[in-house]
Amino acid sequence: MLALALGGFGIGTTEFVTMGLLPDIANAVSVSEPTAGHAVSAYALGVVVGAPLIAALCARVPRKRLLVVLMVAFTIGNALTVLAPTFETLVVARFLAGLPHGAYFGVASLAAATLAPVGQRAKAVAAVMLGLSAANVVGVPGATWLGQHLGWRDAFIVVTVIGLATVAALLRYVPELTGIRTTNPMTELGALRRPQVLLTLLVGAVGFGGMFAVYTYITTTLTDVAGMRAGLVPLVLMLFGLGMVAGNVIGGVLADRGVDFAILAALGAMVGILAGFVAAAHNPYTAAIGAFLIGASGAALAPALQTRLMDVAADAQTLAAALNHAALNIANAAGAWLGGLVIAAGLGYTAPATVGAGLAVLGVVLFTVTVWISRRTVHS
Repeated sequence: MLALALGGFGIGTTEFVTMGLLPDIANAVSVSEPTAGHAVSAYALGVVVGAPLIAALCARVPRKRLLVVLMVAFTIGNALTVLAPTFETLVVARFLAGLPHGAYFGVASLAAATLAPVGQRAKAVAAVMLGLSAANVVGVPGATWLGQHLGWRDAFIVVTVIGLATVAALLRYVPELTGIRTTNPMTELGALRRPQVLLTLLVGAVGFGGMFAVYTYITTTLTDVAGMRAGLVPLVLMLFGLGMVAGNVIGGVLADRGVDFAILAALGAMVGILAGFVAAAHNPYTAAIGAFLIGASGAALAPALQTRLMDVAADAQTLAAALNHAALNIANAAGAWLGGLVIAAGLGYTAPATVGAGLAVLGVVLFTVTVWISRRTVHS
């Protein structure tokens, strides 16, 4: 479990540290901050493209071997980020680094669920996701601080080293995972014919976008709106990560008791918290508390969505589990884009929180419809 979570730690660090260093990257490559946000969207697009392609095309590959190959590819993508000479090559490198993301989490989640005791599948999935959450407590603040003081490329050197360590840990500690049977591309692609899979993915793609709309531009929000010193930003990022850890644990517990309730509870919390952040962002103390709560509500949603997808996918669980992260990164790309759009329109750095609350409301509506369709299908 620790080896699997270490991969999540590296992935979480590279995904979120770009947001913490966005002003530094923009200055270094001579583009505006909303334009620099395209690097965030490029990584997210890599996840969206890579998750279904890799999960389907590698359906016959033994699961442990696939995990190792995915982490090697992730490490190479981050090494290319370090070496990127221009903004355009940086965007390409971020896209390549994102390709293994969804498939890794999909296979790792299935591995955890397979190895877990009966009745504790969601907790086991949450344990893997805990690496992602822990990245926001240690990896992202640490790499952000390093990037601010030594240069943004140094942050991605750290991620590359984490990737190498994960490869070694997977080879040494993860069993062969013979309990997860390999399938074939057509079986995995069958997940895309299941309405409940598609609807659940849509809920994640829309509802999760609110968190990313705010978090992508969190550094400038804290400094220009809340009046916080730049040196304190990594501490707030750490608070965001602590919120993710707390939300991840709570989300896993709630999902084992009732997956649908857990999803609605997390989305409902996001609506109130993101709406409240519009006012909270004007004070450094309330902004810090708001960052913690945004992280908690977002992370609470992930284990429940992941578990629901595995439940409704039947024999196409690998693709469904991987697509969860594709959906969340559609949310990442859309949230970053919409947040940049309202900022570029002159509406200010609190406007993304308003957009985010609206996305969470839409997520609640979509999931309510999803559950209604599911129950209607069962009773008909």
